[in-house]
Amino acid sequence: MNIKALREQKHLTQEELANKSGVSIRTIQRIEAGQEPKGHTARVLAKALDIDINTFNKKTLDDKNFSLVKIINLSSIFVCFIPPLNIILPVIIMYYKKQFNTTTKQIISIQIIWTIITFLMFFISATLKNAFSLSHRLPLWIMISLIIINIYIILKNAAGLDRNQKLTFKLNFNFI
Repeated sequence: MNIKALREQKHLTQEELANKSGVSIRTIQRIEAGQEPKGHTARVLAKALDIDINTFNKKTLDDKNFSLVKIINLSSIFVCFIPPLNIILPVIIMYYKKQFNTTTKQIISIQIIWTIITFLMFFISATLKNAFSLSHRLPLWIMISLIIINIYIILKNAAGLDRNQKLTFKLNFNFI
């Protein structure tokens, strides 16, 4: 986890964090330089920064990978009105740039689920329209609503990636 970014986000200097946590300034400097905090140090820093201790065990994406993950996530938004393309474009970018990590797999999995739900909802709405003599525009409104929901999910995940390098919407499984 990027301790420096968390410290700066809390508007703390290294000295203030050292005083708040009881860890030496030199230790904080080493951690900010890339050393992973362990044991007592991780616990007191997590408490001082008001974060979950497990945050220290998770590797963050470096700047290059992070930028590509954001591009992969946002690439779906440009083709979200054509359901299969919202999967194909991010997959092409993921494979071309060799970004095989859990975050990119989650992004693709979310788009796969959204595409399946979209096709099901479209066919259900078309069936209901015919069965109950509903407005001929029902499938169109369902499709527009689902596209708006997908755009919302993509933008929320982009905001989560910007905030803390995590997706806001996740699945408990990956398709890839």
